[in-house]
Amino acid sequence: MKPRVSWIEKYVGKEDPQYWDRNTQILRDTEESFRGSLEILRYRYNQSEGFHIIQARYGCELRRDGSKGGFVQDGYDGRDFISFDKETLTWVAPDPQAQITQRKWDALPARNEYFKSYLEKECIEWLEKHLSYGKETLLRTEPPDVTLDRDKTEVEDGMETHICQVHGFYPREIDAFWTRDGEVWLQDTLHKSVAPNADGTYHYWLSIRIDPKERSRYRCHVQHDSLQEPLDLALEAAESHKVAKGCF
Repeated sequence: MKPRVSWIEKYVGKEDPQYWDRNTQILRDTEESFRGSLEILRYRYNQSEGFHIIQARYGCELRRDGSKGGFVQDGYDGRDFISFDKETLTWVAPDPQAQITQRKWDALPARNEYFKSYLEKECIEWLEKHLSYGKETLLRTEPPDVTLDRDKTEVEDGMETHICQVHGFYPREIDAFWTRDGEVWLQDTLHKSVAPNADGTYHYWLSIRIDPKERSRYRCHVQHDSLQEPLDLALEAAESHKVAKGCF
């Protein structure tokens, strides 16, 4: 395990010199455990030899309103396998093969109490430390570049599909949706999950299918911490809008 940013290398290594070696060993042990789990799941799903993937993610959230959250999730071959509900101290499984693991883990109350305690206490403490160490990077804001495409996709019934693309924003949290006559409009809309860019910012897009005769009624509405006022882009004036950056 190696640091990827300078601020965490500077502060964590000074405060806890064994941090990197200790966590490297934890990850090696986890890798070995995953190898065994892959064999179990391959047998459970009646799969032959081949390429299979186990993924695990856990973490905690410290939101701007002071509320907290936490998650433990496992996936198999790109699908959700099992997740932890820290409020009920139980596991949630979407299919019968995962429910075998669910029953096994639900029967380990001490382990589940540990996960809850970790997510609500130790993880939050580490998160607060990281925010303190890397505040110049982590607490910055980058305004979004919002673009409405000029190319409209005609479909057989004469409807148009428009895409609102939101690029280059930080932090990750963003509120973007379509409005019609100033009201939130969900009908005939699609959206993708917020995804990371290589430079540490994020991107997002949403689409809408409309009657071209009513085009002037629709807007792409974007709210973000970096914006003093929300953005409302009209389909009739489908242009790129980027918030000016500068020292004044």
